[in-house]
Amino acid sequence: MKALIIEDDKSIVDVVSIAFEFRWPEACLISAATGQDGLDLVKAESPDIVILDINLPDTNGFSVLKEIRTFSSVPVIILTVRSDDEDIFRGLETGADDYIVKPFNYMTLLARIKAVLRRSEKSSFVDTHGTSFGPHLKIDFVGQRVWVDNRAIKLTPIEFHLLTQLVKNSDRVVSYKEIMKEVWGKTAWKNTKNIWISIRRLRKKLNDNPPNMILNKHGSGYMFRSQ
Repeated sequence: MKALIIEDDKSIVDVVSIAFEFRWPEACLISAATGQDGLDLVKAESPDIVILDINLPDTNGFSVLKEIRTFSSVPVIILTVRSDDEDIFRGLETGADDYIVKPFNYMTLLARIKAVLRRSEKSSFVDTHGTSFGPHLKIDFVGQRVWVDNRAIKLTPIEFHLLTQLVKNSDRVVSYKEIMKEVWGKTAWKNTKNIWISIRRLRKKLNDNPPNMILNKHGSGYMFRSQ
């Protein structure tokens, strides 16, 4: 497993490096101190996961994340001192898979990394082949690819796993609790804000506005309506 940390604070990089060395020695950690160097490494090294700070010397992490999402669905965890709800919302809305506020416990960071990677792997090995869902949506569960009106779209692992959970329960309301457990696992936030943000992002990419495929059952959960 190869992880990339984009962080200009060397002390943070050192802490994460030591955590990997002692708790996950088979993993490889590479680092970049600027957003541009980080983007170059994402393209050149194809890491399995990216740990991204927001406050970078040449740009901000939101811009870096937005650029990453134009060419890659690599899982991204934001690691930052910025704890405002607005920043958390913006990070998730832009395509982050998790958001951790500094100061942090390195064991918690490693656990969250492993949880995100497990979700990504689970999305890649669904035992169903490509299937059409009505005239507009097609999903290749094995290759983790999605087409809308024959146009390929890029989903993050979280978005793909969320879509998978809803589709395989088509025409049934999937409760918020089920979604939190299956998509985010035990490390999920204790509210449904991150579900709402991811659903909003997913609907936008599926061109499902006004909602016709993914419907909200207020107070209960979400349902994928088969065509």
